[in-house]
Amino acid sequence: MICSWPHAGLSMFDSMDPTKRFSNRVENYRRSRPGYPQAVIDLIRETACLEPGAKVADIGSGTGILTRLLLDAGWNVYAAEPNAPMREAAEADLGGSPFFHSIAARAEATTLSATSMNAIACAQAFHWFERDPACAEFHRILKPGGWVFLIWNERCQGTPFDEDYHRILATLGQAYEGVRDRTKDKAIESFFSPGTYREVSFPNSTPMTWEILRGRFLSSSYVPTEEDPRHPALLAELESIFLKHQTAGQVVLEQETRVYFGQV
Repeated sequence: MICSWPHAGLSMFDSMDPTKRFSNRVENYRRSRPGYPQAVIDLIRETACLEPGAKVADIGSGTGILTRLLLDAGWNVYAAEPNAPMREAAEADLGGSPFFHSIAARAEATTLSATSMNAIACAQAFHWFERDPACAEFHRILKPGGWVFLIWNERCQGTPFDEDYHRILATLGQAYEGVRDRTKDKAIESFFSPGTYREVSFPNSTPMTWEILRGRFLSSSYVPTEEDPRHPALLAELESIFLKHQTAGQVVLEQETRVYFGQV
């Protein structure tokens, strides 16, 4: 199987303001986006030598999928998210924790204090940042020797289900390909330059019921919303491939979680 890079571009190349792309997809995102394996948290802890109470910035934190795991690790988490509906969803779910700090801010201007963070994590978000300003901001807020972790769930290609799923997405043309087909390696290399970075991946396959698969599909920024005339036909096709591949009411989304990490 080959695992694809889903969103490797940068916000400056996108026609829509990336801070607004998911405003009408929050509930689907919140309920249906796959999480991340515990191995990611272990990697962050061991690489950055984080003790309980360490300060970790979750930049582009969205609805708090990664934030929750960072909190469970015992760290003080500063979740910076510019999209109000997504940020409010995270606040509703995680606001009861005294270690959760919600911040209305972009990656390029987090409002966090200089040299205040032990580590920075970005899950499913780096591709929306303006790379150079974000890199300068990360330099500013990290303590000397601090680490950055860029995290993505990547769908694995080559399974029968994925081939049919990809065929649906391919019908969306530039809306999908314009987000999907961007150059990742040069962007990440440039971000960590003049230093180096490492890359590691972990298996993260996710069983999905029809409702979860439907929500995962609709949470994608390039999938037409209900107002679009293509919407009913796309959902009908999605349901047909679910029924074709399901076992005991579930399909398995084969994916891996890939982490790029280094010191900026």
